[in-house]
Amino acid sequence: MTPIAKTKPNGALPDLRPILGRSVTVLGSTGSIGVSTLDVVAHAREIYGTDALPVEAITAQRNVEMLAEQARAIKPKLAVIGDEARYKELKDALAGTDIEVAAGKDAITAAAARPSDVVMVAIIGAAALHPALAAVERGATIALANKECVVAAGPVFREALMRSNAAVIPVDSEHNAAFQILCEDDPSEIESVTLTASGGPFREWTSERMSLATPEQAVAHPNWSMGAKISVDSASLMNKGLELIEAHFLFALPEEKLNIVVHPQSIVHCFVSYGDGSTLAHLSAPDMRTPIAYALAWPRRIASPSRRLNLAEMGPLSFFAPDSMRFPCLRLAQDCLRAGGLAPTILNAANEIAVQAFLDRRIPFLDIPRVVEATLETGETALSNAEPGNLDAVLAADARAREWAEEHCRSRA
Repeated sequence: MTPIAKTKPNGALPDLRPILGRSVTVLGSTGSIGVSTLDVVAHAREIYGTDALPVEAITAQRNVEMLAEQARAIKPKLAVIGDEARYKELKDALAGTDIEVAAGKDAITAAAARPSDVVMVAIIGAAALHPALAAVERGATIALANKECVVAAGPVFREALMRSNAAVIPVDSEHNAAFQILCEDDPSEIESVTLTASGGPFREWTSERMSLATPEQAVAHPNWSMGAKISVDSASLMNKGLELIEAHFLFALPEEKLNIVVHPQSIVHCFVSYGDGSTLAHLSAPDMRTPIAYALAWPRRIASPSRRLNLAEMGPLSFFAPDSMRFPCLRLAQDCLRAGGLAPTILNAANEIAVQAFLDRRIPFLDIPRVVEATLETGETALSNAEPGNLDAVLAADARAREWAEEHCRSRA
């Protein structure tokens, strides 16, 4: 299988000046990754000059106030709000500027298709699929901060990459760490890749206590500042299960070479072990601006405002095997990775629905894996012969899985 992630450029390394001239599009600029991306851009302009990393476009779904504020500060050519009902608000907020304004789902995809060098895909969920593929088709460098593009549509995404000159640089801290370590290694030399998990806020909770967990407790991540959905995924360990599937496609590694270890301090992000007994690790402070800066500047490095690591102040680092009995989402994701086909698509869609139902207080926390498992069982029967041959097939399976998951949520309400 061809790896999705590109780890080495063709030819000699360029000097830093053209890297700083790269234009950037940020899809999902008002989310946590998008905000951190614009923070890295602003820092680069302070260090290297105001013309560093020009921004082609920024997009958001509903947060028109923050989008307008970002646009006035960072001065993109285009600002897009996904919610068409808020177009006039954005237009009025940016009146008197030279910034173009657009609205709607198609406008977000059109923004991704504009001629920027790097596209930060920070939209959450399967909604990122069309914009990400539009950027792939025109050969952009994709800074991928969205798991669902690979989890829900891995084969389709890979095929699109093979037809284009696009490169994918993973932004998730664990995959970005693996990306930096692996370089052009011969896959046969790799014994295993181990992704770390913080364990989330419920790492030491009993199942009984988790059964009473509130959305506020689930999103209170001990190390990272993230959006609500990904924070809940971290609490259930589904986030790590999705990352296993993502790593399989990004690095063309079989399931048996991929591992998870719980590391509460979130300092080591990945281990890569080789057949000669060597293990390489990537360490950094838990700050997403570090992998973001790497993705924007790859294959070089630029200064970022991220926190610096001081191991002497950190104290001991600890590592534990994950508990798949208390956190069954991890087991479900591993099963889907082994099953292949549309199983990861169904897993992802069902999880999105279940997580939102939990955040809406319609189901308890421990019903998330129950809803996901029930949806997978429904899909196993209904889609037994289907394959993710194209985007339409993936989106059809995604839509059906969401309907089944909603039904399972209602049955538990």
